[in-house]
Amino acid sequence: MNTGNPIINIAIFAAFVVVTLLVVIKVTRDSEKRAGSFYTGGAAFSGRQNGLAITGDYLSAAAFLGVTGAIAVYGYDGLLYSVGFFVALLLALYLVAEPLRNTGQYTMADVLSFRMNQRPVRTAAALSTLTISFVYLLAQMAGAGGLVALLLGVTDPLAQSGVIVVVGVVMIVYVLIGGMKGTTWVQMIKATLLIAGAALMTFWVMSKNGFNLSTLLGNAAAVHPKGDAILQPMLQYGAGGVVTKLSFLSLAIALVAGPSGLPHVLMRFYTVPSAKEARRSATWAIVLVGIFFLFTLMLGYGAAQLVGVERILAAPGKANSAAPLLALVLGGEVLMGIISGVAFATILAVVAGLTITASASFAHDFYNSVLKKGKADPAQEVKVARTTAVVIGVLAIVGGIAANGQNIAFLVSLAFAVAASANLPAILMTLYWKRFTTRGSVWSIYTGLVSAIVLIVLSPAISATNPIAIFPLTSPTIVSLPLAFLAGWIGTVTSSVPADAELQAEMEVRSMTGAGSAGAVAH
Repeated sequence: MNTGNPIINIAIFAAFVVVTLLVVIKVTRDSEKRAGSFYTGGAAFSGRQNGLAITGDYLSAAAFLGVTGAIAVYGYDGLLYSVGFFVALLLALYLVAEPLRNTGQYTMADVLSFRMNQRPVRTAAALSTLTISFVYLLAQMAGAGGLVALLLGVTDPLAQSGVIVVVGVVMIVYVLIGGMKGTTWVQMIKATLLIAGAALMTFWVMSKNGFNLSTLLGNAAAVHPKGDAILQPMLQYGAGGVVTKLSFLSLAIALVAGPSGLPHVLMRFYTVPSAKEARRSATWAIVLVGIFFLFTLMLGYGAAQLVGVERILAAPGKANSAAPLLALVLGGEVLMGIISGVAFATILAVVAGLTITASASFAHDFYNSVLKKGKADPAQEVKVARTTAVVIGVLAIVGGIAANGQNIAFLVSLAFAVAASANLPAILMTLYWKRFTTRGSVWSIYTGLVSAIVLIVLSPAISATNPIAIFPLTSPTIVSLPLAFLAGWIGTVTSSVPADAELQAEMEVRSMTGAGSAGAVAH
């Protein structure tokens, strides 16, 4: 199978890595060893810059490679990911992000523990953040393995594992050198390149169909093995009866609710100096992400028409290869190399964002607040964060090798399911329920986290031949999310220690107005 010129592909990929590393070094040359510099880039980014960075953080390999491939193979059902990701962003930005930014300082746990007993809540939030970040990292690393396998035309699993190792090492370097400031600049560059590349390919696909969407859909259906079924819902989810349809509903809940609990997306709002800039960030991100997901519709059907489903599924990376193969058909080896390089930059930026979020959570929420009782030396805290980043990078490499070959959009949906279950109920009840207590928060986080993980392990999501698949649904959210809300309610109403009314009033003022949010949150 022709997958382009490996020399051109690798040269373009190497150029992306070198240029972005140079940018990271340049923008962080004068960085201080303060926690604020490492975690939030000194909160010095404008709303427009941060909106672009949020776009870069949010549009992961799943958004570009996974969604395009899902639409190419399953048509209408693949659009669930596009619609779900976009609607989820609206929910996250308008319901959760600004109150979190106003109340917190560095991490999600700052908010969850604001009016609670610090140590148990921060411990639970840190564990949740680390788990979610790891599951999300698996998807990105698996995408990297499949993408570079396609670039090199290799199918040997050992060679693909070597690629994942390289991605993990480069990711660690980004974080260690640049912290949040360097990572933010990489995300801004990546978002610009990704949207520009998708726009170019979309224009090219539409030009081959007379700039008529109906013509594109008809041409794709004409060559697709399933014919007109790709223009109708339930091609992927309607064949298995009630169980499959419930899996579809559970997946939809995960896609919509998950981003509101994703720590690495929410942490981006701590990089701006004010609530006004946070709102500007939200506006820019919504517009840019919405435009991009419109592009994926045309790219997915364009890949089905011009590349063909059989060729996509036969390529290394399977459905994840649809976008690069479409670029090869449209513009030859050079365009494929550029688009693949952009996709690779996407992976690097997202894994760097995930890694810095997880390392910040461990160092700030567990090491400083729990082990050192809020009295850790800032330089030592940053050192712990950097060490944690290395450990997380190594674990992500091992997990990525194990997950190689899975559809990354589906892997991301599992991370969304865990985030929706473990974090979102506790976040919403902390922000909007005055009676919510420490016990309710801890019970909610642990119940959501454990139930989501256990149900995934006991489901066909792990493997179609999973011998312990006693839970029939491929997504646990329809069960684990209500359980987390229920646990939070039971923990609160049975708590012998009532909510602190004074701290609740202070948090309410901060979350709604931003007043006093510049100060430390520890008390």
